[in-house]
Amino acid sequence: MGQAFRKLFDTFFGNTEMRVVMLGLDAAGKTTILYKLHIGEVLSTVPTIGFNVEKVQYKNVIFTVWDVGGQEKLRPLWRHYFNDTDGLIYVVDSLDRERIGKAKQEFQAIIRDPFMLNSVILVFANKQDMKGAMAPMEVCEGLGLYDLKNRKWHIQGTCALKGDGLYEGLDWLSSTLKELKATGYSSSGTSVF
Repeated sequence: MGQAFRKLFDTFFGNTEMRVVMLGLDAAGKTTILYKLHIGEVLSTVPTIGFNVEKVQYKNVIFTVWDVGGQEKLRPLWRHYFNDTDGLIYVVDSLDRERIGKAKQEFQAIIRDPFMLNSVILVFANKQDMKGAMAPMEVCEGLGLYDLKNRKWHIQGTCALKGDGLYEGLDWLSSTLKELKATGYSSSGTSVF
């Protein structure tokens, strides 16, 4: 009884640790998002060759975020980061209409991987501040999110440079992961912002 109470207490009041993998095509803004969340600043970045990993504390959740390079030659390596992952943050460049089909193909491959079947999904429709950007609903349709059954997902419009939408996405991710861990239950659910 004491162990169960402690687990419940930690889930709601103590720090909870979550493992998250952040993926998306190259130039979507993954590394910019990671460091905006980690240190609150925009760093000058170059294409990620390999990965960046940082602990990001938000409220009472400590996210270990793995930002993995999105270049085509690196995408086959993504699956090596899937084991023991609580959540997926998939970042889409909302300006890149030409590659939304490729973004969908990669996204669908990720979420169908056996190691990712229980992961909750947060999609950041990034670069919303840019003229001509696809709205979150368009990105949602482009990725096939509406077709997902029995998965917890959320799409959030973001601007990584300003930080717009990032914390709202983390709010959803932290509360959803904590709820699932507390109940040990997984069910479908969707939301779009």
